[in-house]
Amino acid sequence: MDIGIYMKTRAALVNSALPRFINNLKGSQPRLAEAMAYSLAAGGKRLRPVLMGASYEIFGGKARDILPAACALEMVHTYSLVHDDLPAMDDDDLRRGRPTSHKVYGEALAILAGDALLTDAFTVLLSSKYPKRVKPEGLLAAARALAARAGAGGMVSGQAADLEAEGFLKGKAGAARREKGLALLSYIHLHKTADLITAAVEMGALLAGAPERDAKALSVFGRDIGLCFQVADDILDVVGDKKKLGKSGSDARNNKLTYASLLGVEEAKRRAEALLRRALPGLARVRGAAGPKAALAAIAEFVYRREN
Repeated sequence: MDIGIYMKTRAALVNSALPRFINNLKGSQPRLAEAMAYSLAAGGKRLRPVLMGASYEIFGGKARDILPAACALEMVHTYSLVHDDLPAMDDDDLRRGRPTSHKVYGEALAILAGDALLTDAFTVLLSSKYPKRVKPEGLLAAARALAARAGAGGMVSGQAADLEAEGFLKGKAGAARREKGLALLSYIHLHKTADLITAAVEMGALLAGAPERDAKALSVFGRDIGLCFQVADDILDVVGDKKKLGKSGSDARNNKLTYASLLGVEEAKRRAEALLRRALPGLARVRGAAGPKAALAAIAEFVYRREN
């Protein structure tokens, strides 16, 4: 399997559908809708929708069946990026090689665009048409999972902890600071990044009506590759090609607590590899179609080895 082609093909489905969902939102103020569409059009790997589709396909059906849900998840992810880039947060000027929303539309409208993307993600998720194999109870369970992973018990608290940890590295060095830093990082990475990646595979399983045992195994897999993704991101912020990354790399400027800043790049690489190796055996135990499981394993390897 060429995972690069696989991911690009799946991402193209999402990219073609996202504008349609925004255009179908009735009564939207034109400039607001334009700002929403601008951030969604920035592209990217669409990792989370691709993971959702592969997870769903393990238990039958095709990723196209749940395209509205995949787009809803990407809307939530995009809202988080719009807000993360704001001057009060990471104060970034670039996202995926383009000026960030607040640089184009101003801070106030960027905030509102993020608000609308989050709220209308649930409009898209719950008001769209699905084939009969997607049951109402599965759809509601997926909505609950997304809300839980994105809210105060998940991603938003990860963002808050990340902001609070700024300046941590200015403290006195030593074993105690290292241990406290590792505990903080574990919380930040689990919620800021891993929760929404976990939501992707959870939602795919729930929409497919997967057995509870297999859904739980996929959830653990999602958590581990989500953690691996963020450790790899920390490393890339230090050693990555900024042109390939499409962003300026604000971690050092903002004195962010990361695995690379706390432990150094080489130790961070070892932790990322350990997370990858921990994720794969659990995935192998999930019962279902071999092809989508192989795709998920290949995506996990991609997450670890990526350059952007």
